Amino acid sequence: MTNNNKSRRIGVILANLGTPDGTDYWNMRRYLAEFLSDKRVIEWPSIIWQPILRLIVLSTRPKKSGAAYARIWNREKNESPLRSYTRSQAEKLAALLHESKAAAKAQTANAELDIDWAMRYGKPAIGAVAKAMVARGCGHILLVPLYPQYAASTTATVNDVFFDSLKAMRCQPAVRTAPAYADNAVYIDALANSITAHLAGLSYRPEKLIASYHGIPQSYVRRGDPYYEECKRTTAALRQRLGLDNEALLMCFQSRFGPEEWLQPYTDKTIEKLAKEGVTSLAVFNPGFVADCLETLDEIGNEAAEIFHKNGGTDFTHIPCLNDSDEGMRVIEHIVRQELQGWL
Repeated sequence: MTNNNKSRRIGVILANLGTPDGTDYWNMRRYLAEFLSDKRVIEWPSIIWQPILRLIVLSTRPKKSGAAYARIWNREKNESPLRSYTRSQAEKLAALLHESKAAAKAQTANAELDIDWAMRYGKPAIGAVAKAMVARGCGHILLVPLYPQYAASTTATVNDVFFDSLKAMRCQPAVRTAPAYADNAVYIDALANSITAHLAGLSYRPEKLIASYHGIPQSYVRRGDPYYEECKRTTAALRQRLGLDNEALLMCFQSRFGPEEWLQPYTDKTIEKLAKEGVTSLAVFNPGFVADCLETLDEIGNEAAEIFHKNGGTDFTHIPCLNDSDEGMRVIEHIVRQELQGWL
C-alpha cells in the first residue's frame, strides 16, 4: 500500500489491563509472571523482587487466582469477562463511528476507520495489534487506555508498550494517546445514571454507597503518581451529581498486594466495620473499572459480599461496571471522538 493511501486510514486501539487464556495453573502462571514482572506495577529492584516472584509468588498464587477466575469465567466463550467486554466495546464503537456523521465525512475525505482492541498483559498484545494496523495501512493510530483515572501502573504501562512497538517500525504512523477522564461530565453522568437505575430496581435503599477503586502503594503517590487525586476528583463529582455527602458515598481502595501500605481506607476493612456497626444494607460500585473483571465480579461481588454478611450485614449489592452498555459506549465514543478531532 502506498504512503498516500496509508495516511488515509485511522486506527483506534482500545486497551485494557489483560487476561489469562485459561484458569489452569500454567495459563495463570504465564499471565501473572508477565503482569507482576512489570516494573510499573512492582517498583522494587529486580534483584529483590524477581527471586520472591519466581520462588514464592508464582508457586502459590496461580492456583488461588485460577480458582477465583473460574468463579467468574465466561464459559460460553471460554474466556474472561474482561476479554468478552473489551471485544464487544471495540465492535460497538466501530459500529457507532461508522454510522455517525463524523465517519460519513471521513469517508468523503477517503479516510477509513480501523477499530481494534488489545491487552497490556496476555493476548491480543498491544504491540501486535499496532503492527497489524500499520500493515493494514493505518497512517494514524489513537491509543485509548481504558482507565478513567491515570496511574503509572495502568495508563503509563499501556503507553510504554505501545511506544516500544513503534521502535521496531521503519515507517511509523502518527500517534496519539487518549488522556484519563476522571471527572469528565459524560463519564460522571453515565456512572450516575447507571447507579440510579440499579438502585431503583432494588427492593431496599442501601444505607451506604461505596466507590471502590483499585489501590496502589502509598509510596507511589509520594513519588508523584496523581492516581489518588484523580480518584478524589471522580468521587467528588459523583457526590455532587447524585446529591450525596461524604457519609453517604464513601471512597475506598481494594486489591492490595504485598507488605507495603496501600491507599486507604481499605474496602474490605470498611465493609467489615460498617457491618459490625449495624449497617444492614450496602451498595458497592467500581468507578475505576471500565468493564467488569476479577476485581469487581469476584473480589466485590463474592468476597466483599461474604465479609458483609459474615459480620451482620443483610442486603448487599454490587453495581455492575458500565461495560458495553449504552451508557458505557457513550463514554468511550465521546472520548474517542474528542481525541480524533483534526484527523477526521
